Amino acid sequence: MTEVINPATEQVVATVPATSAADTDAAIERAHRALPAWRAVAPGDRARLLRRFADAVDSDVDNLAALEVANSGHTIGNARWEVGNVRDVLHYYAAAPERLFGRQIPVPGGVNITFAEPLGVVGVIVPWNFPMPIAGWGFAPALAAGNTVVLKPAELTPMTAVRLGELAREAGLPADVFQVVPGKGSVVGQRFVENPLVRKVVFTGSTEVGRQIMAGCAAQVKRVTLELGGKNANVVFADADLEAAAASAPYGVFDNAGQDCCARSRILVQRSVFDRFLELLEPAVHGVVVGDPADEQTEMGPLISASHRASVESYMDETVAFRGSAPAGPGFWFPPTVLLPRTPTDRAVVEEVFGPVVTVQAFDDEADALRLANDTEFGLSGSIWTRDVGRAMRVARGVEAGNLSVNSHSSVRYWTPFGGVKQSGLGRELGPDALDAFTETKNVFIATEGE
Repeated sequence: MTEVINPATEQVVATVPATSAADTDAAIERAHRALPAWRAVAPGDRARLLRRFADAVDSDVDNLAALEVANSGHTIGNARWEVGNVRDVLHYYAAAPERLFGRQIPVPGGVNITFAEPLGVVGVIVPWNFPMPIAGWGFAPALAAGNTVVLKPAELTPMTAVRLGELAREAGLPADVFQVVPGKGSVVGQRFVENPLVRKVVFTGSTEVGRQIMAGCAAQVKRVTLELGGKNANVVFADADLEAAAASAPYGVFDNAGQDCCARSRILVQRSVFDRFLELLEPAVHGVVVGDPADEQTEMGPLISASHRASVESYMDETVAFRGSAPAGPGFWFPPTVLLPRTPTDRAVVEEVFGPVVTVQAFDDEADALRLANDTEFGLSGSIWTRDVGRAMRVARGVEAGNLSVNSHSSVRYWTPFGGVKQSGLGRELGPDALDAFTETKNVFIATEGE
């Protein structure tokens, strides 16, 4: 059994059974046996089941949100959004079964057609920072494409995934088509990698573990989608609306207490407005409301665990410029913190802190901004603040990242593709592109000319 801890109170809120390697293999075997019947379900009927699943999630929004607040320390506002995201992603991919089009390709002597066919059993490994949305990004397109899914939630945050599994069955999905198996990554996740019946692994988490999963899957030429770390730049040019850029900057990095691969944890400001930007940023940071995640007014909750808080604390040194506030007493609290690094190679500049910590650096011109923005092994997300449309396009094309926003910190829309470059991962989730990751193209030639 695994104890589930509320990070805002440090109290045990639940105990969840940890799945063994043998039980994981049994779940994979059941998913494999369920595959032929599930892929044979008429497209309209599969779509209808996914819509019913989405409706079941929507009907359970208050319960799911409360579970996430207690389990993950997410603010209640964020938790409700996350439930809605699962619902919306299911509705979006409910349209896919009837639109998995092949092609007719002109060839001599016959007809050539292609089919988009399911891969088989898909293993989805979910991180602790966004347990509900990231689960949905994996299982919704996989199920829509006719695959069966075995999902492993993070050890720290299994509660909402377990509930989503229950809702799927209540909605009418066959029990073995979508299974949730809580447990250790070294046990459950490893079986996803090693068991040959699993034909694809979807992993969101650290780059280090992602490399291990990719290497393990290579032994069986098994497909992977990897969404890994990020060290994203928020580039602010002198011609930007500085007031808007400074006011929004804390929410681009401190949302979910900075435990977000898309966090804009490096603010790059043009040197001519650097001091003015810092003047505007300080009150914005002090204004972030940190506290009880169940309170409607709270904007930032705690970190996930004591060990993670210790990891974030290790980045603190004399470069602290200013900090916000955080509650005292029980809970894994950490105040929003702004650092002015001494060198471009400071740990907080180079490494993914994964907490409410942001560095601020100066740049001279566009070329210098791009040099700093790309001076990282990661390439997931980022923001560009400027009033010059031409500059926005030039810099967006120059930044090595999979998702960029101009005068915004938006990273995720379920109807557009999401994913990283370099050490931030492989493949794309969400939007129309995700279905390609869960289907195999079969080519069929039919001869029409007589002998």
